[in-house]
Parts: sequence; structure tokens; C-alpha cells
Amino acid sequence: MKIPRKQRRNLGLAGVFGLFVLTSFLLDFSPGQEVARNFLLFLGHMLRVLPCVFLLIGLFDVWVSRETIEKHLGSEAGPWAYVWVFLLAGTTVGGLHIALPVAHALRSKGARLDIVLTFVSCGAVCRVPMTLFEASFLGWKFTLVRFAVSMPLVLLTSVLVGRHFEHRHYQLPEEK
Repeated sequence: MKIPRKQRRNLGLAGVFGLFVLTSFLLDFSPGQEVARNFLLFLGHMLRVLPCVFLLIGLFDVWVSRETIEKHLGSEAGPWAYVWVFLLAGTTVGGLHIALPVAHALRSKGARLDIVLTFVSCGAVCRVPMTLFEASFLGWKFTLVRFAVSMPLVLLTSVLVGRHFEHRHYQLPEEK
């Protein structure tokens, strides 16, 4: 069986990383050891979080009908769609590695592209846990100013990019 070129490259990169980590521990190279520890911490986090996320996305896919998404976030949805997606993105915990699969599920159920882009952007900018953490260190004034500046820019760029792609009849690549 022939291994595709992309998989061979990925396996090669994983091998180089493993060799780097092994060499770092053999030669007592502390930056390499720190890279290995951070990698294992991140891997552990992913293995704890992603199964739950995929389970919730599967439930979302089964329980929420396409008609509901199209009605509230689709081509006929009004300005309230941005409010809904802002609230949904704000309550997302875990960052973009969780927001991206949700965004894909929204798009595949008929949400407009600009709404999906707004969801991803809001998921990166205005999550409640991140906002509370930021406000505790930098203060509420800073947080409110950041929101006042970033949210109009998020909406503007999402609408412009979404309409640009829809004008060009952009479609998501088909799943294999």
C-alpha cells in the first residue's frame, strides 16, 4: 500500500519532532525539554476537551434542525442573526479549536457565510471566560473599550468578506 505524499510528509515531520525531543533529553537541552512538556500539556488538554466537543457537535447536528438554523441564521435572517451568533460565540468555552467545528456545523446547516465568519471572529474576541480573565487583570474600562472597538470591526469585516465570497458563489469543499 502506497502512503500519500502529504501523509509521508506529516510522518516525517513527526519523526523529526520526536528525534528533536529525544535529543533534547539526551543532551539536557532545556528549551527542547520545555517544548516537549508544553506539547504534552496541550495534547492532554486536547484529549480531554475534543471528545466532549465532538459529542456536543454531534448532538447539535441531530437535535437542531436545518430549518431552525436557516430561519435564524440563514439567507432570510435579519440583523438579529448577529445578536444570536454573538451570544452563541460568547458562551463558547475553549477557543478556536472548538469554535471552528461549530462554525462548520452551522454552515453545513444553512447559516450565511457572514454569520459564520462573525461567529468565528466573536469566538476569538469576546468569549465570556476570556473577557472575565481580561477584566480581572486589565480592568473593566479596558475591556469595554476593546469591545467597543473590536465588535464593530468584527461585524464590518465579517459582512464584507462574507458578501464578497457569496457574490463569487463560494462553496465549502465537499467532504470525502
